[in-house]
Amino acid sequence: MPEGDTVWNTARLLQRALAGARLTGSDFRVPQLAATDLTGWTVRESASRGKHLLLRLTAPEDRATGREDTAAGPEDRAACGRDWTLHSHLRMEGAWRAYAPGERWAARPAHLIRVVLRSPGAVAVGYHLHELALIPTADESSLVGHLGPDLLGPGWDPDEAVRRLAAHPDETIGEALLDQRNLAGVGNLYKCELLFLRGISPWTPVRAVPDLFGTVTLAQRLLAANRGRWTQSTTGSLHRGQTSYVYGRRAQPCRRCGTAIRKEEQGDRVTYWCPTCQPDRH
Repeated sequence: MPEGDTVWNTARLLQRALAGARLTGSDFRVPQLAATDLTGWTVRESASRGKHLLLRLTAPEDRATGREDTAAGPEDRAACGRDWTLHSHLRMEGAWRAYAPGERWAARPAHLIRVVLRSPGAVAVGYHLHELALIPTADESSLVGHLGPDLLGPGWDPDEAVRRLAAHPDETIGEALLDQRNLAGVGNLYKCELLFLRGISPWTPVRAVPDLFGTVTLAQRLLAANRGRWTQSTTGSLHRGQTSYVYGRRAQPCRRCGTAIRKEEQGDRVTYWCPTCQPDRH
């Protein structure tokens, strides 16, 4: 599931495949970038910000942008400079894959491909990507500036995350943790697992959570523990069926007390919890 750690891993995958390379071709399969040609552009780095991927590139000296349909005049394009960012969001189904030139691509329907980037040493293919955009790197904040502290970023600030959460005292903690404006990187899996480990009902108002600092600190530890691997585990086990305490385990016995795990809609997502280990607090 694409949560903060998965996006962090994906950014590193693209970093290894493309960083420092000059692109030999590109193929965008979304209307807003259909005329874009990044041939000759150099990939500077791949980074993540919460659940957002930022592939930073440098345009050739004779081109400020590869967008042939841009309405900007020459002076406007020159003002943007040569540093650009290809932004993408994985949401629930998105993924990037890297292949060696000539290697067969994964058996996914071709209509799910949104972008192909080719270099001498690798081909990067983006499947089912969302919010795909090419913007000046200087304008990245227009897409990610609203995000809270990045759980896996160098500037992780638990105090700021607590401040942002506490600013919405009547919101349920389950929904507040998923709001990327509070802290960036927690998805539904980590929300459910984190609240189980802290013994907090997902429907507890933020104001009633006894230790917000301890909660966000544990969130960061959980995501950090899964960096560098694709199997997400909060239990310490990587064996199939043993990687979570409550997530995806509806009606199965709680690993602590044996009570049947429950599943219910919360906001626009579902939540899993143990009604015995996570009593309501209002």
